[in-house]
Amino acid sequence: MRKINRIYINGEFVQPSGTDEQVLINPSNKEVIGSVILGNEEDAKKAIAAAKEAFKTFKQTSVQERLEMLQRLHDAILDKMDPMVEANINEYGAPRRMAVGRVKLAANNFLDTKQALEKFEFTRYIATAKIVSEPIGVIGIITPWNASYSQITAKLSAAIAAGCTVVIKPSELSAIQTDEIVEAFHQAGLPKGVINILNGYGNTVGAEMTRNPDIAMINFTGSTRVGKEIRRGAVDTMKRITLELGGKSPIVVLDDADFVKAIPIAVNQALTNNGQACIAGSRLLVPEHRLEEVKKLAKAAIEAVSVGMPTEETTTLGPIITDKQYQNVQRYIQIGIDEGAELVSGGLGQPEGLESGYFVKPTLFANVTEDMTIAKEEIFGPVQAILTYKTEEEAIEMANNTSYGLAAYIHSGSIEKANELASKLEAGTILINGAVHEMKAPFGGFKQSGIGREYGEYGIEECLETKTITGHGQN
Repeated sequence: MRKINRIYINGEFVQPSGTDEQVLINPSNKEVIGSVILGNEEDAKKAIAAAKEAFKTFKQTSVQERLEMLQRLHDAILDKMDPMVEANINEYGAPRRMAVGRVKLAANNFLDTKQALEKFEFTRYIATAKIVSEPIGVIGIITPWNASYSQITAKLSAAIAAGCTVVIKPSELSAIQTDEIVEAFHQAGLPKGVINILNGYGNTVGAEMTRNPDIAMINFTGSTRVGKEIRRGAVDTMKRITLELGGKSPIVVLDDADFVKAIPIAVNQALTNNGQACIAGSRLLVPEHRLEEVKKLAKAAIEAVSVGMPTEETTTLGPIITDKQYQNVQRYIQIGIDEGAELVSGGLGQPEGLESGYFVKPTLFANVTEDMTIAKEEIFGPVQAILTYKTEEEAIEMANNTSYGLAAYIHSGSIEKANELASKLEAGTILINGAVHEMKAPFGGFKQSGIGREYGEYGIEECLETKTITGHGQN
């Protein structure tokens, strides 16, 4: 049993003023594994004040100093590899192999940003003007429960590279993971007040961060609904806003693709991170005349997925994080059935032998139409809908027929045709023929999937203000 009663402010672990308690449950067996006392508005104000004071000197640090800090942060994460992996397995339900990858990704975010910082030009010249990029100030970072480690380090690394101080509010459902990563940050030995982290609810700590005039920017990843609330709340203080929100990503399989290879990949593109991923390929668009072939291949692929306890090395799909989220996914599956979609595999309830946790049967629907709920709304679970198109032009229209635009996937036997299709899809990231994400490249969404970009030089740029100076060469 892990009892957490501390937050991290001004380089020290301190007891929060807040008294609300969040119980922490292992989603694999529904057992209570800990609890956390949450911070409140007063704790947020203290953290913001510490970050504001630290910014006065941190903004003057050299690039070389910040490069060394990024390296130390990377090294400190790797030093905590084992306990961080276990926390991700027990608190989130990540399969072991995925948990190991997540911790490595969290560490590598610092190295990727370090590489971008080495090449970054903070001073440029345009005609007679000198253009200077300066750190924006204190950045409020708000991260989700489905990718706590990697989201924290991606946002933090950009802030550090830019010379900004931060106040971080991770999800209260990730408190054990937060406690582990804060210990790593403390070990890295950055100046006091540069990194401040506190657990707390969105309507208390998050709201204070959003409205507080001493926060210059909010960097948020989470639902589109909450992203809109943050944007509205930041208007009065004119904060910079970076939002990475929801998705309903299409997978377009063209008729010239190798279906035997493409369809299993496409199915797994819907199941990433236990299906709890904003980039999940939840809409599978295939030629109408090949639907029966697709159903057969997709059914075989989804039924070959190893659903099980995340502690097992062979498991590739673990549980949903909470009972609330489990019930929500069940609701969507029922809606799919009620609205007339064909249930190809999976369905309601838990997989046999896994009734003790929040496990969902990986579920595949076919004969889904664009007006169905499961084709429009983000489910955030291991559920994929197969839709059919008659022409490639119709496939493009269907792919773009969503309020989201985070990611899109293409499978084709012709790289030229795939690249042509990529130019017509409205999404921030396009992945062709099973390609993986490039973590040094910008990431973000079109439309209601977000504002701004993260990672690499684009992530650093989001944390900077631009100053133009003329007459700089005159006596």
